[in-house]
Amino acid sequence: MPEGPELHLASHFVNEACRELVFGGCVEKSPVSRNPEVPFESSAYHIAALARGKELRLTLSPLPGAQPPRGPLALVFRFGMTGSFQLVPSDALPPHAHLRFYTAPPGPRLALCFVDIRRFGHWDLGGKWQPGRGPCVLLEYEQFRENVLRNLADKAFDRPICEALLDQRFFNGIGNYLRAEILYRLRIPPFEKARTVLEALQQRRPSPELTLSQKIRAKLQNPDLLELCHSVPKEVVQLGGKGYGPESTEEDFAAFQAWLRCYGTPGMSSLRDRQGRTIWFQGDPGPLAPKVPTPTLGGTPEWEHGSLEKGGRGHKTLQPHQQQYPAGGKSRKKKSKGAQRGPEDQVENPPPPNKAPSRTRRARRGLPEQTAAQQPEGTSLQWDPEAPRVPEKGKRRRQPATSGRRRPQKIKADTPSLEPEETSAS
Repeated sequence: MPEGPELHLASHFVNEACRELVFGGCVEKSPVSRNPEVPFESSAYHIAALARGKELRLTLSPLPGAQPPRGPLALVFRFGMTGSFQLVPSDALPPHAHLRFYTAPPGPRLALCFVDIRRFGHWDLGGKWQPGRGPCVLLEYEQFRENVLRNLADKAFDRPICEALLDQRFFNGIGNYLRAEILYRLRIPPFEKARTVLEALQQRRPSPELTLSQKIRAKLQNPDLLELCHSVPKEVVQLGGKGYGPESTEEDFAAFQAWLRCYGTPGMSSLRDRQGRTIWFQGDPGPLAPKVPTPTLGGTPEWEHGSLEKGGRGHKTLQPHQQQYPAGGKSRKKKSKGAQRGPEDQVENPPPPNKAPSRTRRARRGLPEQTAAQQPEGTSLQWDPEAPRVPEKGKRRRQPATSGRRRPQKIKADTPSLEPEETSAS
Protein backbone atom coordinates (compact mmCIF):
# COMPACT_ATOMS: atom_id res chain seq x y z
CA MET A 1 0.00 0.00 0.00
CA PRO A 2 1.44 3.42 -0.88
CA GLU A 3 2.53 5.25 2.27
CA GLY A 4 3.51 8.83 2.99
CA PRO A 5 6.75 8.78 0.94
CA GLU A 6 4.96 7.32 -2.10
CA LEU A 7 2.31 10.06 -1.96
CA HIS A 8 5.04 12.73 -1.80
CA LEU A 9 6.92 11.12 -4.69
CA ALA A 10 3.67 11.08 -6.66
CA SER A 11 3.17 14.79 -6.01
CA HIS A 12 6.72 15.49 -7.18
CA PHE A 13 6.06 13.49 -10.33
CA VAL A 14 2.85 15.38 -11.15
CA ASN A 15 4.46 18.78 -10.57
CA GLU A 16 7.52 17.95 -12.66
CA ALA A 17 5.65 16.25 -15.51
CA CYS A 18 2.85 18.81 -15.78
CA ARG A 19 4.78 22.01 -15.14
CA GLU A 20 4.92 23.04 -18.81
CA LEU A 21 1.67 21.41 -19.90
CA VAL A 22 -1.68 23.10 -20.52
CA PHE A 23 -4.73 20.91 -20.05
CA GLY A 24 -8.13 21.46 -21.62
CA GLY A 25 -11.60 20.02 -21.98
CA CYS A 26 -13.59 17.88 -19.56
CA VAL A 27 -12.27 15.53 -16.90
CA GLU A 28 -13.11 11.95 -17.82
CA LYS A 29 -14.08 9.23 -15.34
CA SER A 30 -14.18 5.54 -16.19
CA PRO A 31 -17.68 4.04 -16.09
CA VAL A 32 -16.64 1.27 -13.67
CA SER A 33 -15.36 3.62 -10.97
CA ARG A 34 -17.70 4.29 -8.05
CA ASN A 35 -15.98 7.56 -7.21
CA PRO A 36 -17.80 10.84 -7.88
CA GLU A 37 -17.89 12.55 -11.25
CA VAL A 38 -15.63 15.61 -11.58
CA PRO A 39 -17.75 18.48 -12.96
CA PHE A 40 -14.88 20.50 -14.40
CA GLU A 41 -14.46 21.91 -17.91
CA SER A 42 -12.04 24.56 -19.10
CA SER A 43 -10.33 25.36 -22.38
CA ALA A 44 -6.98 25.86 -20.62
CA TYR A 45 -5.86 25.03 -17.09
CA HIS A 46 -2.81 23.95 -15.11
CA ILE A 47 -2.49 21.05 -12.65
CA ALA A 48 -0.47 21.19 -9.43
CA ALA A 49 -0.13 18.59 -6.65
CA LEU A 50 0.52 18.70 -2.89
CA ALA A 51 0.84 15.70 -0.58
CA ARG A 52 0.06 15.55 3.13
CA GLY A 53 0.51 12.26 4.95
CA LYS A 54 -1.38 9.59 3.01
CA GLU A 55 -3.39 12.07 0.91
CA LEU A 56 -2.63 14.02 -2.27
CA ARG A 57 -4.44 17.14 -3.47
CA LEU A 58 -4.68 18.05 -7.16
CA THR A 59 -5.60 21.66 -7.95
CA LEU A 60 -7.00 22.47 -11.40
CA SER A 61 -6.45 26.20 -12.05
CA PRO A 62 -7.96 27.82 -15.21
CA LEU A 63 -5.68 30.21 -17.07
CA PRO A 64 -6.69 33.85 -17.67
CA GLY A 65 -9.19 34.06 -20.53
CA ALA A 66 -10.08 30.37 -20.41
CA GLN A 67 -13.64 29.43 -21.30
CA PRO A 68 -16.04 29.00 -19.67
CA PRO A 69 -15.00 31.37 -16.92
CA ARG A 70 -14.75 29.53 -13.61
CA GLY A 71 -12.64 29.24 -10.47
CA PRO A 72 -10.12 26.52 -9.57
CA LEU A 73 -11.20 23.08 -8.42
CA ALA A 74 -9.32 20.84 -5.97
CA LEU A 75 -9.57 17.08 -5.50
CA VAL A 76 -8.10 15.05 -2.65
CA PHE A 77 -6.91 11.53 -3.50
CA ARG A 78 -6.26 8.54 -1.26
CA PHE A 79 -4.38 5.83 -3.13
CA GLY A 80 -5.77 2.72 -1.46
CA MET A 81 -3.66 -0.36 -2.28
CA THR A 82 -2.52 0.37 -5.84
CA GLY A 83 -3.19 3.99 -6.72
CA SER A 84 -0.69 6.03 -8.79
CA PHE A 85 -0.46 8.74 -11.47
CA GLN A 86 0.80 8.20 -15.02
CA LEU A 87 1.31 10.57 -17.93
CA VAL A 88 0.71 8.73 -21.22
CA PRO A 89 -0.33 9.40 -24.83
CA SER A 90 -4.10 9.82 -25.04
CA ASP A 91 -4.40 6.96 -27.53
CA ALA A 92 -2.52 4.52 -25.27
CA LEU A 93 -4.37 4.73 -21.97
CA PRO A 94 -3.25 2.13 -19.42
CA PRO A 95 -5.75 -0.36 -18.01
CA HIS A 96 -7.59 0.81 -14.88
CA ALA A 97 -7.14 4.52 -15.67
CA HIS A 98 -10.16 5.64 -13.66
CA LEU A 99 -9.69 9.44 -13.92
CA ARG A 100 -8.17 11.23 -16.93
CA PHE A 101 -7.04 14.83 -17.56
CA TYR A 102 -6.23 15.61 -21.22
CA THR A 103 -3.82 18.20 -22.55
CA ALA A 104 -5.06 20.96 -24.89
CA PRO A 105 -3.82 21.40 -28.49
CA PRO A 106 -1.47 22.15 -30.13
CA GLY A 107 1.03 19.35 -29.69
CA PRO A 108 0.59 15.64 -29.12
CA ARG A 109 -2.34 14.97 -26.85
CA LEU A 110 -1.39 13.47 -23.50
CA ALA A 111 -3.42 12.23 -20.55
CA LEU A 112 -2.61 12.42 -16.86
CA CYS A 113 -4.29 9.32 -15.42
CA PHE A 114 -5.10 8.17 -11.94
CA VAL A 115 -4.50 4.41 -12.24
CA ASP A 116 -5.84 2.04 -9.61
CA ILE A 117 -5.83 -1.68 -10.38
CA ARG A 118 -7.70 -2.84 -7.26
CA ARG A 119 -10.04 0.20 -7.14
CA PHE A 120 -9.58 0.83 -3.41
CA GLY A 121 -8.44 4.39 -4.11
CA HIS A 122 -10.79 7.34 -3.67
CA TRP A 123 -11.07 11.01 -4.53
CA ASP A 124 -13.21 13.76 -2.97
CA LEU A 125 -14.20 17.10 -4.43
CA GLY A 126 -13.52 20.34 -2.58
CA GLY A 127 -9.88 19.94 -1.67
CA LYS A 128 -10.32 19.48 2.10
CA TRP A 129 -8.06 17.03 3.86
CA GLN A 130 -9.89 14.13 5.46
CA PRO A 131 -11.13 15.17 8.93
CA GLY A 132 -9.40 13.53 11.86
CA ARG A 133 -6.04 12.96 10.21
CA GLY A 134 -3.13 14.29 12.21
CA PRO A 135 -0.28 16.52 11.00
CA CYS A 136 1.98 15.12 8.29
CA VAL A 137 5.08 13.32 9.60
CA LEU A 138 7.10 14.73 6.69
CA LEU A 139 5.98 18.35 6.29
CA GLU A 140 4.60 19.20 9.76
CA TYR A 141 7.05 17.56 12.13
CA GLU A 142 6.74 19.95 15.10
CA GLN A 143 2.92 19.83 15.02
CA PHE A 144 3.06 16.06 14.60
CA ARG A 145 5.29 15.60 17.63
CA GLU A 146 3.21 17.90 19.80
CA ASN A 147 -0.02 16.16 18.74
CA VAL A 148 1.29 12.76 19.83
CA LEU A 149 2.77 13.79 23.17
CA ARG A 150 -0.26 15.91 24.06
CA ASN A 151 -2.68 12.99 23.54
CA LEU A 152 -0.93 10.09 25.26
CA ALA A 153 -3.99 9.57 27.46
CA ASP A 154 -5.94 8.48 24.36
CA LYS A 155 -6.94 4.81 24.39
CA ALA A 156 -5.08 4.34 21.09
CA PHE A 157 -1.87 4.24 23.13
CA ASP A 158 -3.14 1.32 25.23
CA ARG A 159 -2.41 -0.83 22.19
CA PRO A 160 0.97 -2.20 21.04
CA ILE A 161 3.26 0.41 19.55
CA CYS A 162 3.18 -1.37 16.16
CA GLU A 163 -0.61 -0.88 16.00
CA ALA A 164 -0.54 2.70 17.29
CA LEU A 165 1.91 3.66 14.54
CA LEU A 166 -0.79 2.92 11.94
CA ASP A 167 -3.31 5.28 13.57
CA GLN A 168 -3.52 8.17 11.10
CA ARG A 169 -4.94 10.52 13.75
CA PHE A 170 -1.44 10.66 15.19
CA PHE A 171 0.95 9.15 12.61
CA ASN A 172 -0.36 10.49 9.31
CA GLY A 173 1.86 8.96 6.62
CA ILE A 174 3.25 5.95 8.51
CA GLY A 175 2.35 2.56 7.05
CA ASN A 176 3.34 -1.07 7.28
CA TYR A 177 6.93 -1.03 6.00
CA LEU A 178 7.77 2.27 7.72
CA ARG A 179 6.68 1.08 11.17
CA ALA A 180 8.86 -2.03 10.81
CA GLU A 181 11.93 0.00 9.82
CA ILE A 182 11.43 2.58 12.59
CA LEU A 183 11.00 0.05 15.39
CA TYR A 184 13.86 -2.09 14.12
CA ARG A 185 16.34 0.79 14.20
CA LEU A 186 15.49 1.53 17.84
CA ARG A 187 15.28 -2.16 18.84
CA ILE A 188 11.79 -1.54 20.24
CA PRO A 189 9.67 -4.73 20.53
CA PRO A 190 6.68 -4.19 18.23
CA PHE A 191 4.19 -5.43 20.83
CA GLU A 192 5.39 -3.20 23.65
CA LYS A 193 2.65 -0.94 24.99
CA ALA A 194 2.65 2.32 23.01
CA ARG A 195 2.21 4.57 26.04
CA THR A 196 5.20 2.94 27.77
CA VAL A 197 7.38 3.74 24.76
CA LEU A 198 6.17 7.30 24.24
CA GLU A 199 5.90 8.55 27.82
CA ALA A 200 9.68 8.38 28.12
CA LEU A 201 9.93 11.00 25.35
CA GLN A 202 8.06 13.55 27.45
CA GLN A 203 10.96 13.60 29.89
CA ARG A 204 13.62 13.90 27.22
CA ARG A 205 15.04 17.40 27.25
CA PRO A 206 18.41 18.43 25.80
CA SER A 207 20.86 19.91 28.26
CA PRO A 208 20.75 23.73 28.21
CA GLU A 209 24.55 23.75 28.30
CA LEU A 210 24.79 22.23 24.82
CA THR A 211 25.33 24.47 21.83
CA LEU A 212 22.95 24.33 18.87
CA SER A 213 25.39 22.27 16.80
CA GLN A 214 25.84 19.83 19.71
CA LYS A 215 22.06 19.46 20.05
CA ILE A 216 21.71 18.73 16.33
CA ARG A 217 24.55 16.20 16.49
CA ALA A 218 22.96 14.48 19.48
CA LYS A 219 19.63 14.22 17.63
CA LEU A 220 21.27 12.73 14.57
CA GLN A 221 23.26 10.21 16.58
CA ASN A 222 20.46 9.21 19.00
CA PRO A 223 17.08 9.96 17.42
CA ASP A 224 13.94 8.98 19.29
CA LEU A 225 10.89 7.26 17.82
CA LEU A 226 9.08 10.45 16.79
CA GLU A 227 12.20 11.83 15.12
CA LEU A 228 12.55 8.62 13.13
CA CYS A 229 8.91 8.93 12.06
CA HIS A 230 10.08 12.09 10.31
CA SER A 231 13.56 11.13 9.08
CA VAL A 232 12.93 7.56 7.85
CA PRO A 233 10.17 8.63 5.37
CA LYS A 234 12.51 11.41 4.19
CA GLU A 235 15.11 8.77 3.32
CA VAL A 236 12.61 7.03 1.04
CA VAL A 237 11.72 10.32 -0.65
CA GLN A 238 15.41 10.99 -1.24
CA LEU A 239 15.72 7.64 -3.04
CA GLY A 240 13.67 9.22 -5.83
CA GLY A 241 11.61 7.34 -8.38
CA LYS A 242 8.21 6.15 -7.16
CA GLY A 243 9.20 4.16 -4.09
CA TYR A 244 7.91 0.64 -4.15
CA GLY A 245 4.61 1.51 -5.84
CA PRO A 246 3.14 -0.54 -8.69
CA GLU A 247 4.53 1.85 -11.33
CA SER A 248 8.10 1.87 -10.01
CA THR A 249 10.86 0.82 -12.39
CA GLU A 250 13.22 -2.05 -11.73
CA GLU A 251 15.93 0.43 -10.75
CA ASP A 252 13.60 2.23 -8.33
CA PHE A 253 12.53 -1.00 -6.73
CA ALA A 254 16.08 -2.34 -6.48
CA ALA A 255 17.16 0.84 -4.67
CA PHE A 256 14.19 0.63 -2.33
CA GLN A 257 14.78 -3.05 -1.56
CA ALA A 258 18.46 -2.37 -0.84
CA TRP A 259 17.40 0.39 1.56
CA LEU A 260 15.18 -1.94 3.62
CA ARG A 261 16.77 -3.32 6.78
CA CYS A 262 13.87 -5.21 8.33
CA TYR A 263 10.65 -5.36 6.30
CA GLY A 264 10.52 -8.62 4.35
CA THR A 265 14.28 -9.20 4.66
CA PRO A 266 15.85 -12.64 5.34
CA GLY A 267 16.37 -13.53 8.98
CA MET A 268 13.53 -11.37 10.29
CA SER A 269 10.45 -12.64 12.09
CA SER A 270 6.84 -11.66 11.47
CA LEU A 271 3.54 -11.73 13.33
CA ARG A 272 0.08 -10.46 12.53
CA ASP A 273 -1.42 -7.76 14.72
CA ARG A 274 -5.10 -7.50 15.70
CA GLN A 275 -5.89 -5.66 12.46
CA GLY A 276 -4.45 -8.52 10.42
CA ARG A 277 -1.41 -6.52 9.26
CA THR A 278 1.97 -8.24 9.29
CA ILE A 279 4.72 -6.65 11.38
CA TRP A 280 8.34 -7.61 10.72
CA PHE A 281 10.84 -7.47 13.57
CA GLN A 282 13.91 -9.04 15.15
CA GLY A 283 14.12 -10.55 18.62
CA ASP A 284 11.45 -10.54 21.31
CA PRO A 285 8.04 -9.38 20.00
CA GLY A 286 7.03 -7.84 23.35
CA PRO A 287 4.52 -8.52 26.14
CA LEU A 288 1.37 -7.78 24.09
CA ALA A 289 2.21 -10.20 21.28
CA PRO A 290 -0.58 -12.54 20.16
CA LYS A 291 -0.35 -15.87 21.96
CA VAL A 292 -1.30 -18.06 19.00
CA PRO A 293 -0.50 -16.16 15.80
CA THR A 294 -2.26 -17.25 12.62
CA PRO A 295 0.20 -18.29 9.88
CA THR A 296 -0.93 -16.91 6.50
CA LEU A 297 0.47 -15.77 3.20
CA GLY A 298 -0.26 -12.24 4.45
CA GLY A 299 3.01 -12.56 6.35
CA THR A 300 4.99 -12.18 3.18
CA PRO A 301 6.00 -8.79 1.81
CA GLU A 302 3.49 -7.10 -0.45
CA TRP A 303 5.59 -7.70 -3.56
CA GLU A 304 6.23 -11.46 -3.18
CA HIS A 305 4.89 -14.68 -1.70
CA GLY A 306 7.46 -17.05 -0.25
CA SER A 307 8.14 -18.84 2.98
CA LEU A 308 6.77 -17.25 6.12
CA GLU A 309 9.06 -17.26 9.10
CA LYS A 310 7.41 -16.89 12.45
CA GLY A 311 9.64 -15.54 15.12
CA GLY A 312 10.17 -14.69 18.70
CA ARG A 313 8.49 -17.66 20.37
CA GLY A 314 9.54 -20.78 18.59
CA HIS A 315 7.26 -20.49 15.58
CA LYS A 316 8.32 -22.59 12.65
CA THR A 317 8.79 -21.61 9.02
CA LEU A 318 5.80 -22.49 6.83
CA GLN A 319 6.03 -22.93 3.08
CA PRO A 320 3.10 -21.73 0.92
CA HIS A 321 1.67 -25.24 0.53
CA GLN A 322 1.65 -25.63 4.33
CA GLN A 323 -0.37 -22.51 5.07
CA GLN A 324 -3.33 -23.22 7.29
CA TYR A 325 -5.55 -20.25 6.49
CA PRO A 326 -6.11 -17.98 3.51
CA ALA A 327 -4.70 -14.46 3.80
CA GLY A 328 -6.98 -12.11 5.69
CA GLY A 329 -9.29 -14.52 7.48
CA LYS A 330 -10.15 -17.79 9.16
CA SER A 331 -10.15 -21.20 7.58
CA ARG A 332 -13.09 -21.86 5.31
CA LYS A 333 -12.91 -25.60 6.01
CA LYS A 334 -15.25 -26.93 8.65
CA LYS A 335 -13.28 -28.24 11.58
CA SER A 336 -13.69 -31.87 12.53
CA LYS A 337 -14.98 -32.80 15.95
CA GLY A 338 -11.50 -33.79 17.04
CA ALA A 339 -10.16 -30.39 16.05
CA GLN A 340 -12.83 -28.62 18.07
CA ARG A 341 -11.96 -30.39 21.31
CA GLY A 342 -9.52 -29.00 23.78
CA PRO A 343 -6.09 -30.57 24.38
CA GLU A 344 -7.36 -32.39 27.46
CA ASP A 345 -10.06 -34.16 25.38
CA GLN A 346 -7.80 -35.40 22.62
CA VAL A 347 -6.10 -38.80 22.68
CA GLU A 348 -2.83 -39.31 20.87
CA ASN A 349 -2.77 -42.25 18.44
CA PRO A 350 -5.88 -44.14 19.58
CA PRO A 351 -5.57 -47.91 18.79
CA PRO A 352 -7.77 -49.15 15.93
CA PRO A 353 -10.60 -51.56 16.79
CA ASN A 354 -9.66 -55.23 16.61
CA LYS A 355 -11.73 -56.77 13.81
CA ALA A 356 -11.56 -60.53 14.38
CA PRO A 357 -12.81 -62.89 11.63
CA SER A 358 -16.42 -63.86 11.87
CA ARG A 359 -15.46 -67.57 12.15
CA THR A 360 -13.73 -66.81 15.42
CA ARG A 361 -16.76 -64.97 16.72
CA ARG A 362 -19.04 -67.87 15.84
CA ALA A 363 -16.67 -70.28 17.53
CA ARG A 364 -16.88 -68.24 20.72
CA ARG A 365 -20.65 -67.93 20.85
CA GLY A 366 -20.76 -70.21 23.85
CA LEU A 367 -18.61 -67.94 26.01
CA PRO A 368 -20.36 -66.08 28.85
CA GLU A 369 -21.10 -62.40 28.32
CA GLN A 370 -18.42 -60.04 29.68
CA THR A 371 -19.46 -57.15 31.84
CA ALA A 372 -17.76 -53.77 31.93
CA ALA A 373 -15.81 -54.80 35.03
CA GLN A 374 -14.51 -57.89 33.23
CA GLN A 375 -13.32 -56.02 30.17
CA PRO A 376 -9.57 -56.31 29.58
CA GLU A 377 -7.71 -53.09 30.32
CA GLY A 378 -7.48 -50.80 27.30
CA THR A 379 -10.44 -52.35 25.45
CA SER A 380 -13.08 -49.97 24.14
CA LEU A 381 -16.49 -50.15 25.77
CA GLN A 382 -18.15 -48.89 22.60
CA TRP A 383 -17.29 -51.87 20.48
CA ASP A 384 -15.98 -55.27 21.52
CA PRO A 385 -16.02 -57.50 18.40
CA GLU A 386 -15.38 -60.65 20.40
CA ALA A 387 -18.18 -60.20 22.94
CA PRO A 388 -21.16 -62.52 22.42
CA ARG A 389 -24.31 -60.85 21.22
CA VAL A 390 -26.91 -61.83 23.82
CA PRO A 391 -30.20 -59.95 23.35
CA GLU A 392 -31.41 -58.06 26.37
CA LYS A 393 -34.73 -58.93 27.93
CA GLY A 394 -37.60 -56.98 26.45
CA LYS A 395 -35.59 -55.92 23.40
CA ARG A 396 -36.47 -56.84 19.84
CA ARG A 397 -34.48 -59.77 18.56
CA ARG A 398 -32.50 -59.47 15.38
CA GLN A 399 -33.49 -61.57 12.37
CA PRO A 400 -30.93 -64.29 11.68
CA ALA A 401 -28.92 -63.93 8.53
CA THR A 402 -29.93 -66.37 5.81
CA SER A 403 -26.59 -66.50 4.07
CA GLY A 404 -23.22 -64.83 3.85
CA ARG A 405 -21.31 -63.10 6.62
CA ARG A 406 -22.67 -60.29 8.71
CA ARG A 407 -20.75 -57.12 9.58
CA PRO A 408 -20.03 -56.56 13.30
CA GLN A 409 -22.54 -54.18 14.84
CA LYS A 410 -21.37 -51.36 17.12
CA ILE A 411 -23.05 -51.46 20.53
CA LYS A 412 -22.64 -48.55 22.90
CA ALA A 413 -22.26 -49.30 26.58
CA ASP A 414 -25.57 -49.26 28.50
CA THR A 415 -27.35 -47.94 25.38
CA PRO A 416 -29.44 -49.93 22.90
CA SER A 417 -28.39 -49.66 19.27
CA LEU A 418 -30.32 -47.09 17.23
CA GLU A 419 -29.04 -48.26 13.86
CA PRO A 420 -31.50 -50.04 11.51
CA GLU A 421 -31.28 -53.78 11.09
CA GLU A 422 -29.06 -54.96 8.27
CA THR A 423 -30.14 -57.43 5.62
CA SER A 424 -27.76 -60.14 4.58
CA ALA A 425 -26.00 -59.96 1.29
CA SER A 426 -27.25 -62.45 -1.26
